[in-house]
Amino acid sequence: MTTLTESTHAGEFIVSEANVGSTGVSRSRDNVIVTAGQVLAAGAVIATVAGKVVEYDNAGSSGAEIATGILFDAVDATGADADGVALVRDCEYNTGEIVFEAGQDQTAKDAAYADLKALGVIGR
Repeated sequence: MTTLTESTHAGEFIVSEANVGSTGVSRSRDNVIVTAGQVLAAGAVIATVAGKVVEYDNAGSSGAEIATGILFDAVDATGADADGVALVRDCEYNTGEIVFEAGQDQTAKDAAYADLKALGVIGR
């Protein structure tokens, strides 16, 4: 029998977010540019480095160690920078459904939760 594995769906991790404004887009979301060379899943915790986002890495440097949001949907930026959408303010998320880079221990995750909470991105 074939086993199917379902990946995280876009926005699946969202518990609540700010109301949609006159633009038709939630105030919780911003457009982002994912740095080339990455494939990030929906729900990936991200950091901002030089105006673009990378996968959060608590052991990183140059800003990668400071969580700045959660990627709304999967983005494949393998060959070039790619557009994405991230939740960056005024929202709640399910901590059991977000995605961290392999190797991030509980201390690293707790640091990311604290960074996000300071932005109004609250884990539940």
